[in-house]
Amino acid sequence: MGFVSCKFVAVLLLLFLLLFCFDFGVAVDIITSSQFIKDPEAIVSASNIFKLGFFSPVNSTNRYVGIWYNAMPTVNLVWVANRNKPLNDSSGVLKIFQDGNLVVLNGQQEILWSSNVLAGVKDSRAQLTDEGNLVLLGKNNGNVLWESFQQLCNTLLPNMRLSANARTGESTVLTSWISPSDPSVGRFSVSMDPLRIPEVFVWNYKSPYWRSGPWNGQIFIGIPEMKSVYLDGFNLAKTADGAVSLSFTYVNQPTSNFVLRSDGSLIERSWKVENQDWLYIWNRPETECDIYGKCGAFGSCNAMNSPICSCLRGFAPKNPDEWNKGNWTSGCVRRTPLECTETQNIREVNPADGFLKLEMIKVPDFSEWSSPNSELECRNECLSNCSCIAYSYYKGIGCMLWTRSLIDIQKFSVGGADLYLRLAYSELDKKKSVKIVISITVIFGTIAFSTCAFLSWRWMVKHGERKRKSKEISLSKSEEPCRPPSDGNMIRNSGGKVKLQELPAVFSLQELENATNSFEISNKLGEGGFGPVYRGKLPDGQEIAVKRLSRASQQGLEEFMNEVSVISKLQHRNLVKLLAYCVEGEEKMLVYEYMPNKSLDAFLFDSAKHELLDWKKRFNIIEGVCRGLLYLHRDSRLRIIHRDLKASNILLDQELNAKISDFGMARSFGGSEDQAKTTRVVGTYGYMAPEYAMEGRFSEKSDVYSFGVLLLEIISGRRNSSFYDNEKDLSFLGFVCPSNSVPL
Repeated sequence: MGFVSCKFVAVLLLLFLLLFCFDFGVAVDIITSSQFIKDPEAIVSASNIFKLGFFSPVNSTNRYVGIWYNAMPTVNLVWVANRNKPLNDSSGVLKIFQDGNLVVLNGQQEILWSSNVLAGVKDSRAQLTDEGNLVLLGKNNGNVLWESFQQLCNTLLPNMRLSANARTGESTVLTSWISPSDPSVGRFSVSMDPLRIPEVFVWNYKSPYWRSGPWNGQIFIGIPEMKSVYLDGFNLAKTADGAVSLSFTYVNQPTSNFVLRSDGSLIERSWKVENQDWLYIWNRPETECDIYGKCGAFGSCNAMNSPICSCLRGFAPKNPDEWNKGNWTSGCVRRTPLECTETQNIREVNPADGFLKLEMIKVPDFSEWSSPNSELECRNECLSNCSCIAYSYYKGIGCMLWTRSLIDIQKFSVGGADLYLRLAYSELDKKKSVKIVISITVIFGTIAFSTCAFLSWRWMVKHGERKRKSKEISLSKSEEPCRPPSDGNMIRNSGGKVKLQELPAVFSLQELENATNSFEISNKLGEGGFGPVYRGKLPDGQEIAVKRLSRASQQGLEEFMNEVSVISKLQHRNLVKLLAYCVEGEEKMLVYEYMPNKSLDAFLFDSAKHELLDWKKRFNIIEGVCRGLLYLHRDSRLRIIHRDLKASNILLDQELNAKISDFGMARSFGGSEDQAKTTRVVGTYGYMAPEYAMEGRFSEKSDVYSFGVLLLEIISGRRNSSFYDNEKDLSFLGFVCPSNSVPL
């Protein structure tokens, strides 16, 4: 009897607990009219992957309803309901309203957010799925009335869809937060364009900020990192009514997602359980060249060059003064008009235009798809249309034509597509004429040389002995006094000569080829105006960096000679050490100590790596740059003005110690000199002192100015050139010292 009583009491307690749970709105993954959640309660999905509840962003007391990953140590938001109408206190409630909609109410029972289903259904219920989708379901048939996957915030989860419908105008887009502390709709958005070849765009309000390049059926060809890892993940669907949608699914990486940050950067990341942290796979824009239209119409951007912008062949800057100052937005204009006209009679008289092939290119915006099934047919179609100024044929896309100004062209080191640019026949003909002239010159030169050699041989046979005596007399009286000593240990160029024997060691070309695996592309660290830099390893295991002068770079030769003359005389712990050199035939190379952490900008402006630079490390880097600069200006035998001090020229060793590099533009002063003037202004705009950029006058103050800009970048973590489209802060100076602040 006592046992039965205990069992009865246990059943009553269980029923009481169930009633208690229903009264207070606590459920596993369901919200109904009688089951709701109050702040700070939450529900979790069936497999405990996602959680739905109330939260406050960092540095904020406002309360919001959101969805985040349940198992992560910090709140990583993927969706926010009342993002534009926060709660001011903890009186919020998420529940099913009388009309069947899911709503967020404050303490005064005011609706701050609603699922806003027009045809409301009573007794509906909401469920949080393991995909992170909050769905509103009808009671009887279980139809989906509304889902959070249709109302995106700043995060794209697996099976979410970016979509756009040209006929109805409906779309689902990602929208950024205003700031990490405010999830309100920011100024950046991500969407698809249904009217053209499918591309993903990041918009700054209504202006394009970045684009992915066209979709080829597997990847977006404007993102070189998109390779085989993505092939089973992305799905782009198009319907007959003009709708297009993009989604992704990674079977082995369920916690991967894409996030649009408040600064406009679109990142892909994946959660690593073993590290309990995010792994950042790629982000855009990553360099200045990723920013839409950086070099204007008919301009090409290459992040490996300095300056990064150049006009396409056959074009010249529209505004040379602005272009030379680093403002490239006005773009370029054609030097020679196209000869193609719509009048058939004239086309019979004038020869056709031709095409110039540009390789590994992010093709420009405003491409038009055409039906030709081969590159030759695509070329002929463009050639037959006088409005067509370029074409490209890419497998998976087909024929792309351009009839408008070519905008947002970027040169890649890998990937991309071939772009064929239309040029006037006269320009192409000039190139052919030059080749013909060169060929004729070579032929006649060879004949003349052979004739002279034959006549000289006949003459030398006849007058050999007298010639030898004459040569001996000539050498003894003429040549010996004119021969400069030790020229074999010098390199000459237009600026003079440099003693190579002052360098510490000499390597042969074969030794450096062995060290770099014949300059294998995978060992390439970067490239500048002088040429490429390769990573290598000597037989003793020492790692080196080999700077190889490009044969086609005249500027690189000057930088090479200048660097030899300057850095061979400098020894300091905060300057990159020159280990050796190689001069063999036409090859000229410098060998430096290898910096495993590369340059400062690779850490400072990288969304993942910048967190490794805490304030102590940043201060040590600043101190190291100061010490190196002080040595150049005060303690070295010659006073050295670097003239190109910037984040990419500050290299970091294993312990993140700073070392100043790239002395190709440096100038040395004597003891009594304190400034100089030049007509050739070199360096990087944004870091240049005003008197140097405008008048060519440079001194120690020029480096100090550049160091000041670098110092602000280290402290703020922002590029000095990243404010050109910021409406609030028109410049880096405006960001650092707002107009309403008190001057120091």
